[in-house]
Order: sequence, then structure tokens, then C-alpha cells
Amino acid sequence: MRLVQVLIPDGTRESVLSALDEQEIDYAVFNEVGRGDFEAMVQFPVPPSGVETVMDKLTEAGIQEDTYTIVLPTETVVSQRISALVERFPGLRISREELYARAQDLAPANSTFFAFLILSTIIATTGLLLDSAATIIGAMVVAPLMGPAISASVGTILNDQQMTRRGVTLQVTGLLAAIATAAIMGLLLQQTILIPPQLDITSIPQVAERTNPNFLSLFLALGSGLAGSISIMRGSGSTLVGVAIAVALVPPAATSGLGLAFGLPGVAVAAAVLVLVNLLAINLSALVLFYISGFKPLDAGKYEGVKSSLFTRIAIIAVGIAVLSIVLGAVTFTTFQTQSFEREVQNDLQQRFDEANIPGVALVSVTVDYKPVDILLGNEPEVNVLVAVPRNQEIPPDLAQRWDDELTESLGRDVYVRVGFVEAQLSEQEEPNPPLGWPSIAPAIAAGPHVVPV
Repeated sequence: MRLVQVLIPDGTRESVLSALDEQEIDYAVFNEVGRGDFEAMVQFPVPPSGVETVMDKLTEAGIQEDTYTIVLPTETVVSQRISALVERFPGLRISREELYARAQDLAPANSTFFAFLILSTIIATTGLLLDSAATIIGAMVVAPLMGPAISASVGTILNDQQMTRRGVTLQVTGLLAAIATAAIMGLLLQQTILIPPQLDITSIPQVAERTNPNFLSLFLALGSGLAGSISIMRGSGSTLVGVAIAVALVPPAATSGLGLAFGLPGVAVAAAVLVLVNLLAINLSALVLFYISGFKPLDAGKYEGVKSSLFTRIAIIAVGIAVLSIVLGAVTFTTFQTQSFEREVQNDLQQRFDEANIPGVALVSVTVDYKPVDILLGNEPEVNVLVAVPRNQEIPPDLAQRWDDELTESLGRDVYVRVGFVEAQLSEQEEPNPPLGWPSIAPAIAAGPHVVPV
């Protein structure tokens, strides 16, 4: 429930109160003894969804933009007449005036925005290098990106060009600042003992996760934008939703900066594409939801012009997402291919070992070095096989080549096979053919295995 207080300009008291009577609104009127431009103040309770309708009627009755109107949230309203108001104004969304005020509050001052964004990037970069999901999530609590993302969409819907420009500018410059901060931090850390020399950041799971963007990343961004819009329209959970929006933007921006710092343009570009896709998706989902919810410009006469501009902006963003989705689609498809190929190789070799049933010989592991970029470049997958054999077991000298030929024939793809061996000791009770990855030879490995490539 909201309590609305309106100062009535001189000469409009009768028309304003008549408008409230037509809406069956209970009100209280107080004489105004202030500076003289107003003759009275009226206050009345109304559900959040009814504020916009009532204010439109009051505007027609003579309440102008330069009139003071205050909308206050109320903790409790005790009256049997409230139920009738709720039935008259069903719905859950707030008024456009309240939406506008909230959007203004969400976009902090520039100094505050960049201070929190840089700090969150530093924390997120640390979390990436430490492979700590908890640290990254903690950084997202600090990140202030929800405000600009929502205010840009609200400004577009309500025809406030200044708010739109500021929201877009803060998003773009903020993410560029995040990338630059992570890059500088990465360069500085390489000169210290805080990270290992010659660190391969692509081997860090939290970094690798942001360098292989797929369509699931797009769903995260769309969901975050919708959740942010709903939280603002209904006034619930905006802080937690801001974390979701930050998760979609800051970690990949920090990953892009680390890619620049470590001289890995592929990492930098892939993470930057993810940032851009997520940014566009968040703005698109917010714009669409605000439009569907029925928000219109504060100046009703500009609605048609804003509607045309809105559709143009939505179309541009959608085309941008579609173009970038080609990259997402390629990564999704190639990732599926590489993972499927690895499973096929593992199943094929495991089946061969099971059928051979050689006493004392066990298949320890099968790994495939085959990345999505290898598919695009036409590189052969590298199959690494580790086999445990007894000391007196004779090893065929051409085993790697035989498996290479057999896998190439059965899978229909050229491969490169590398085979390594570890010495195994088996007890009498032990299964002769443990399943893939069975840790029965762990003691032998811990005692110092030797690998003999064939």
C-alpha cells in the first residue's frame, strides 16, 4: 500500500477532489499555509498498482509536473475499506513514477560506482587465480552493475534520454575498467611470488569456464535481466538479484583482462565475447519486460515516438545477440563433439581391454587432448593411454601404432596415440581387469612409477 500526498495548485481544488471521488478514493484534505502557490494538500491511500492510474487522472484535473507529489510506502494500513481499493486496482507492479525514482537511486554517483566496480574486479580476479568460487561470489556482492543495467532500460521506456545515456555509459566504461583492472593486476602479480612462474591460467577451472562460452551463458544473462526487472517492479530481492547480474558480467570481464596480461589473445577475446553477449542479453530482457508490463513515458503524448524508438533498439540488440550467438553456437557444438569423442575413445579402449582379459594388465586411464579450437583448426586429437603391467609382462613394441590404426578405423577420424606404462603388482584376490580408472595400482604409482612411451 502507498500513501500519496499531493499539493493542490490554486484554483484546481474542486477538479482534483472530483477526480478522486470518481475513482472512489478515500482522502483527507488540509489547508496549505506555505508559500502561497498551493491552496491545499490532499493525501490518500492506494495500492502500488493504482498510483499510476490515479496520478494520470489528477494530471488531467490540473496537477502539473511542477506540483509536489510524494509517494510513501506504508508499513500497515488498518481499515476494512482497503480490500475494496485492492479489488479496484489489481496487479503487482509499481507506478512509472516510482519506477523512475528507483532507477535513479540504483545508479550511484560515478566515484562510488567505479570504486565498487574496481574493488569487485580485484576480488574476482583473485578468486579466478585461486580457483575459488566462493571468492568470486563474494566479489559479486560488491559489484554495482545492476543499477546501470536497469536504469538504461527504464530511461528508454520512460523517454528519459539522459538516464539512458548514463546507464549505457556506466555499463560500457565500467566493464572496460574491469578488464583494464584485471589486466593491470595480472601484470603486477606476474612480477611477484604470489603466483607460480609460467602459470597457465587456462588450466584453472574457473578461468576455463569463462573461455568456452555456450548458449547456457546466454540463459544466465537473460534470466538475470528478467530477475532484475521483476525485483525493481515489485520491490523485492534487488540486492540478491544484483549479484546474479554481476556474476554474468564481472568474472568474464576479469578473465578477459587476465588473458591480456598473460599474452593469451584467445582467452581475452572469448571472455570479451561472453561479456558482450551477457550485457546485450541483460538489457534486452529488461527492455522487453518493462514494455510488456505496460510502462509508458511520463509524457503520454510522446508514447508513439518512444514506442518506435524502443522497437528499433530492441531489434538492434537482438541482431547483435544473434551475430554473437554464432560464436556461442560454434563453441557449444564443438564442445559437444570433443566430449563425445573422448567418451567414445574411453569406451572403445575399455571394451578392448575387457575382451582381451590379460592377467595382471589393467587400463589405468584414458585422456583425450582435444579442444574446440582443434576442431576449427583441423588438428588431430591426441589420445593418452596409461596401462599398468606386471614387471615380467612383455609389451608389444608397436602397441601405440596398432591402437592408432584401430581407433582411426572404428571412429572414422585420424588420431595420435601415446601409451605409457606403470609397473603393477597384483594380489591373488585382486580382480585381473579393474574398470577404467580403478585405483588398485595406487600403491605402485605412489612408490614411483615409470612411464615408457611407445
